[in-house]
Amino acid sequence: MGGVCLEWLNLITSFYGLLYSAALAAAMFASLPYWLFQMARHGKYRKGFRERLGRVPARLQLPGIEERVIWVHAVSVGEVLAVAGLVNELQQRSQVRIFVSTTTDTGHALARNRFGEANVFYFPLDFAFAIRPYLRALRPQMVVIAETEFWPNFLRLAHGSGARIAVVNARISDRSWPRYRRFRKWMPKLLANVDLFLSQTPEDAARLQDLGARSDRVRVSGNLKFDIPAPVPPPIVESVRTSIKTGAAGPVLVCGSTVDGEESLLLKTFENVLVQHPRAVMILAPRHPERFPVVAALLEQMSIRFCRRSVWNGEALTGGVFLLDTIGELAPLYALADIAFVGGSLVPRGGHNIIEPAQHGVAIVVGNHTENFRDIVNLFQSHDAVRIVGPAELPLLFLELLANDAERTALGQRAAETIRSQIGATARTARGLQDLLALP
Repeated sequence: MGGVCLEWLNLITSFYGLLYSAALAAAMFASLPYWLFQMARHGKYRKGFRERLGRVPARLQLPGIEERVIWVHAVSVGEVLAVAGLVNELQQRSQVRIFVSTTTDTGHALARNRFGEANVFYFPLDFAFAIRPYLRALRPQMVVIAETEFWPNFLRLAHGSGARIAVVNARISDRSWPRYRRFRKWMPKLLANVDLFLSQTPEDAARLQDLGARSDRVRVSGNLKFDIPAPVPPPIVESVRTSIKTGAAGPVLVCGSTVDGEESLLLKTFENVLVQHPRAVMILAPRHPERFPVVAALLEQMSIRFCRRSVWNGEALTGGVFLLDTIGELAPLYALADIAFVGGSLVPRGGHNIIEPAQHGVAIVVGNHTENFRDIVNLFQSHDAVRIVGPAELPLLFLELLANDAERTALGQRAAETIRSQIGATARTARGLQDLLALP
């Protein structure tokens, strides 16, 4: 009788899997014009197209028969940085091969740089025909997913292959929480494929359990991003520092990860700052590379003196904007800031991570839309280590902080102390994964 029930359960599961796959295929077909436009206009999604369709790249150094394998999935740059320390910790603790998949091109490039091209590939689309070749080639004993990538077919097939599945740095953001709740009827079945959730905060753990994760599979291990070391400064940092010093420029405002609708607000604020500080410098780093020309055009339109990083030869930056139209140089440049503004937060985009400027002990300002980093911002706010402001109050806050050296310095020191108080998630997560891998 039990065998018959199991057979029916497998049939029902397969049926829902087919329905989901059909719906996913229909959605992809309907959105095809968007993807084609992104590929043609911005070059997105071209790279790794075959890999996403299940073609295992020849560059992967596939494991031997006796080798134990862990497959780690990290969507983009933030997740790759977060799991880098964890990958090193796991390799030191256990004799395992680790392969890393990513979704974005920038995340892929960083992962290849960190882990080697023989161990990195693009994550397959959530279709069985694309997923199975990787499961056959890698034969993972464990699949580790960073944050919340709940792809139904992937979880079902990976679980069915015999791999243990863990979600690390697990979080349910304020923006995604209502969406997940709409599918609460199906979530318990989906989450049953996961053997271990290691969440960032108790609130994330509670939300996972509310969605149907078993309480005995959910633990709080902290946020891996607090353990990311500050990057080694590239030559550009010293070059900019020298230019600022030589030109007696300052103060320095670093506005990072800005999005559409924010640059105009920040540049109007900078115009106000220039009235009282005519030698001020703003380092402006738009979040998305395709917007670099747009922001340059805005600077020209507003008649603000500026220089693009891509053509800069060390000229004085006094009294103008240094447009950072390159990738991967923002984080170390926060060290030069008197004030750091972290974007995606003056407009309703959910905000970006404030840990990078905090590592440098810099006074941090964000807008009032920080839903994507709710817990981190709340933590910093509880330690009086960040200032949250609306667009109308932004110029006044900048001027107040620039006029009060003691308060600005103390704000940055409290940010650095907050970072130090949270270190340790990587070791806790590695222990949890090691225990899971050791289970019979």
